[in-house]
Amino acid sequence: MTARRRRGSGPSAQTIGLALAGGAGILLILVVILIGRLSSTLDGPDAAPPPAGATVDAVAPGAERTISATLYYVAGSGVELVPVTRDVPYGETTAAQARRIAEAQLQPPPEGLLTALPAGTTVRTVYLTARGEAYVDLSAEMISGHTGGSLNEALAVHALVNAMIVNLPDVSAVQILVDGREVDSIAGHLDLRYPLRRSGEWIRKGQ
Repeated sequence: MTARRRRGSGPSAQTIGLALAGGAGILLILVVILIGRLSSTLDGPDAAPPPAGATVDAVAPGAERTISATLYYVAGSGVELVPVTRDVPYGETTAAQARRIAEAQLQPPPEGLLTALPAGTTVRTVYLTARGEAYVDLSAEMISGHTGGSLNEALAVHALVNAMIVNLPDVSAVQILVDGREVDSIAGHLDLRYPLRRSGEWIRKGQ
């Protein structure tokens, strides 16, 4: 006579399924831990150094790359420009670097010097031609905020023109535009209807 299996004497299908799921969960946790340790090993201080001769970007994470540029400010006497070396944000192209330099020239001057350009002036855009001419489009404050006078006009114009040409080998001349348009002058004395070249006339002698 065949004995009947008593109800509840063996594991049910549900119990077996839960056991398998638990085992799979433990296995997944172990795999995640292993991957984390492997990643830490590869990225940690024991990672192999770059090959000899390789160029390594020395800029710290989050820091902005800069270049050293010569900018021009008005001396305390108010009659000449003084060249000053300052850090300027890096631009990926010549046009981008030209804009960075123009923007830096509009920033507040170092202690003891004066700005050559009217307060509130901003750079609208900068573009270059194949002939090496840079066109710097400034906001309306370049004219509306100017104090007037032939000397102040010359200092303002040549501070920007010289900064662009001295720092950018690909730029040979600079024309200043205002609010997207060509202008005859800033204060009625210096002709700005064509690109200007570098001039040492207004630079402090011996600089």
